[in-house]
Amino acid sequence: MARILTIANLNCDHILRLSRPLTTGARIHYEDLGKRIGGGAANTGTALAWAGHQVALLSQVGSDDLGDWLLQQAEKLGLDCQQVHRHPGPTQALQLLMEPDGERTILRPNRPRLLLPASLSHQPMDALYVNLTAEGLPQLMQSVLPQATVIAQLPKDLSRRPCHYLITSVDDLGQHHIDDPWLFGQQIAGSSLQAFIVTQGENGAIAYTQDRSFSVAAVATEVIDTTGAGDAYAAGLIDGLLQQQDLQHAMEQGARWASFALQSASSIPSEKLRSFLKHTQG
Repeated sequence: MARILTIANLNCDHILRLSRPLTTGARIHYEDLGKRIGGGAANTGTALAWAGHQVALLSQVGSDDLGDWLLQQAEKLGLDCQQVHRHPGPTQALQLLMEPDGERTILRPNRPRLLLPASLSHQPMDALYVNLTAEGLPQLMQSVLPQATVIAQLPKDLSRRPCHYLITSVDDLGQHHIDDPWLFGQQIAGSSLQAFIVTQGENGAIAYTQDRSFSVAAVATEVIDTTGAGDAYAAGLIDGLLQQQDLQHAMEQGARWASFALQSASSIPSEKLRSFLKHTQG
């Protein structure tokens, strides 16, 4: 069992299921499916907790009933919420527009940036996972590199993310017209980078290292909802790395865990993943 600190968003997703894909100027019918817990903190953290790890969240919610509800849901999933900050004002839900094929559009509200502690030296950890942007974050990550495995998602603003493993999707990377993915990854992650991993949906994922690049296939599965698949992939990858698997096997595990997320009408990991973990871990 590893100790993992996850710095990521803890969200309330408000789900609207659309009758057809979004198009500019269209009038589209929808079904209101209510709210559910989501965000990288819940999605990645829950899968890791189900795999037997101690997962603590460093995140924030508002000072309202919805914030209370999110914390209750996260704690029920086995997540340690003692470091979740309560910012003044309401918790604003994300509006998640689900298309018939499982693809989604996310309307994200403006919210205050997370207030980070001055240091993490007091907190023993085996891994740090980062999936948000906050002032002072690069310095915190740099300080953790000698003591723990650091994994991060590529930030939208391309700010520094000192880490050992950097993850992004081909859609996010494609916005930046990159000629040399490894060099680009090093510019974000620094000299500690061991691999830059780019997920490609049904086409699997490709890893770039200093010496080579290689691909790992996706797991073929029915797609019900794509929300949270990338978070589940990250969880499977992290668990594999913490079990000392080589990178290819850790990526294969990430693909397997992501396939369970795709089969579920939920952003948090499905019960199918929980059953799979119970079976494989004896």
